[in-house]
Amino acid sequence: MEISCIIIDDEPIALDLIKRYVLRTPGLNLINEFSSGIDAISFLKDNDVDLIFTDIRMPELSGMEMAQILDQKPINKKPRIVFTTAYDTYALEGYSVDALDYLLKPFSFVDFNRVVLKAEKYLHLKENYNNTKEQPQNPIINNQSPIVEDPYLYIKVEYQLVKILKDDILYIEAMKDYVKIYTEKENKPILTLSTLKNLEEKLNQYDFLRIHRSYIVALNKITSVKKNSVQIGRVEISVIDNYRDAYNNFFNRWK
Repeated sequence: MEISCIIIDDEPIALDLIKRYVLRTPGLNLINEFSSGIDAISFLKDNDVDLIFTDIRMPELSGMEMAQILDQKPINKKPRIVFTTAYDTYALEGYSVDALDYLLKPFSFVDFNRVVLKAEKYLHLKENYNNTKEQPQNPIINNQSPIVEDPYLYIKVEYQLVKILKDDILYIEAMKDYVKIYTEKENKPILTLSTLKNLEEKLNQYDFLRIHRSYIVALNKITSVKKNSVQIGRVEISVIDNYRDAYNNFFNRWK
């Protein structure tokens, strides 16, 4: 698998080192290099790449700000980002923009290669997912098998990165700039600074369904269904029109 990439760093020495690492790595295709985040964003408006290696502290536009801009792209067009920085204070913030990984300068070729292998694994899963989308989309009706994925959801909770087993999730509720994740094992919901859309992209469509602008439900945790709502334990969640088609496909299986 060939991985297209670009490099962004305002320090010439760092830019040259990462470039040499890229050129030494089979499967990486260096498309371009930039010393400015603004120039990189301009390039990415008309060009798609798989992977971006970028510094964080840069003038005019930081790597973190650039990641936030790129987060608006459709998921099938959005490149994965690897932050390369001399500062270890950005690790948690990097997870908030769904960075693939974080390389702390100075890093070795071994560290660099570890990240590339992680990117290959991600892109392979993404390719499999895109192939399944070419088939009929409702897995409940068509008995499709889901692709292999990480069984855990990784979220930022205060100053920690928390790992949640997806199979423990009951439902997820949006609360302005936060979401609450309700699980079987926790008495209280887990609160994280995120959007429902961001979490929806990390969950398998075969296991979870969004039925409301503020709710995602775990399909295997639904205890009963009605025409306009689902029941999970003692909690009843309404279905709204924007998500009616997907819900109707599921509801018809319960009749």
